[in-house]
Amino acid sequence: MKAIILASGEWSRLRPLTDTTPKPLIKILGKSIIEYNLELLRDFVDECIIIVRYKSEQFEELIWDEYMGMKVSYHKQWEKTGTAAAIEDIEVNTNDKLLILYWDSIYPKGDIKNIILSHEYGCLVKEVQNPEAYGIFEQKDWLATRVIEKPTQDVWNLANMGWFFVSWELIELCKWVEPSQRWEYEITDAINTYVMKYPFRLHKLTGEILDIWYPWNLLDANNIFLSDIEESDIKWSIEENVHIHGHIILEEWAIIKSGTYIEWNCYFGKNTIIWPNAYVRWNTSLWDNSKIWFSVEVKNSYIWENTKISHLSYLWDSIVGNNVNLGCGFKVANLRHDGKNMRTMVKWELIDTGKRKLGCIVWDNTMAGINTQVYPGRVLSTWTATIPWETVK
Repeated sequence: MKAIILASGEWSRLRPLTDTTPKPLIKILGKSIIEYNLELLRDFVDECIIIVRYKSEQFEELIWDEYMGMKVSYHKQWEKTGTAAAIEDIEVNTNDKLLILYWDSIYPKGDIKNIILSHEYGCLVKEVQNPEAYGIFEQKDWLATRVIEKPTQDVWNLANMGWFFVSWELIELCKWVEPSQRWEYEITDAINTYVMKYPFRLHKLTGEILDIWYPWNLLDANNIFLSDIEESDIKWSIEENVHIHGHIILEEWAIIKSGTYIEWNCYFGKNTIIWPNAYVRWNTSLWDNSKIWFSVEVKNSYIWENTKISHLSYLWDSIVGNNVNLGCGFKVANLRHDGKNMRTMVKWELIDTGKRKLGCIVWDNTMAGINTQVYPGRVLSTWTATIPWETVK
């Protein structure tokens, strides 16, 4: 069996995170979303074909021609846009069974196994409260009759979760799809023809799909994975007089220096350094080659590679990108005075994050001057710079 992975999108809702990193390559506990799903697939398929376009070279740098013994190849999506256009020219055999999946979520292994072992063509669905945001299936006795993309009126609430188990004929049907109102070639239009010819079983999701729609969802994903750690994994050095109340992962060449106090579960990547008297707590992740300096307090934050949080800084409920330098005395607020949910700008629109506490999102190559202060929920985009004592409102 083959798997076809749709990973060519730009994921604009996740900007600025995806300015420099495609969504499938975002890491949680040191491993990318794409790698978590490849681990699911290797028990069931012989080959994965990954459809790429946006920053495709980053995929090939991470995963070459095999992954844990499973063959991996790449297919470039060119001018035409949409999920049907992505796969219409894939070469398949007439006896091939295919798994086709959207590669921007982490799926539960049990549900994937149930679809494959059922030997019934179909896909995963989930009951949702906001059908207008999804492709919605109509069905009879759990066999699909059609799918409607983002319906504007009340219909069924079984949303397409993007994991299709189909025969080779679906690829042929994608070649005949016409552009949608969004001027994209949609795989769901091919599915509508497919379900008229073949039984297409809707498998109701029993586990939880971990999805990252907006930048702040990365904090939720990080918390889920860290909460599952049941014992510490110490691969390198902890000096005397370090207090750890919880479980941590400390990767190779990472050092925690004397006087540091760690609460709850945390992750420290390769070659990270936690300098003396730091206070690190509550589901913080620090990626490779990053540093938390003397007397810094960090809580519930996700910090990427080659980043420095300088002396006497205060960072709560925040996401910090690669190659960032937060100058001495950097401070971020994480709570509105009126106690309402934080709203953050996404694609020139203020979005309710659903979070009462949210610090800042600071993206790649930012340089923050000493004593920079940041209002809650603010975004410092790629290559931002602040001057000493600046307040970001």
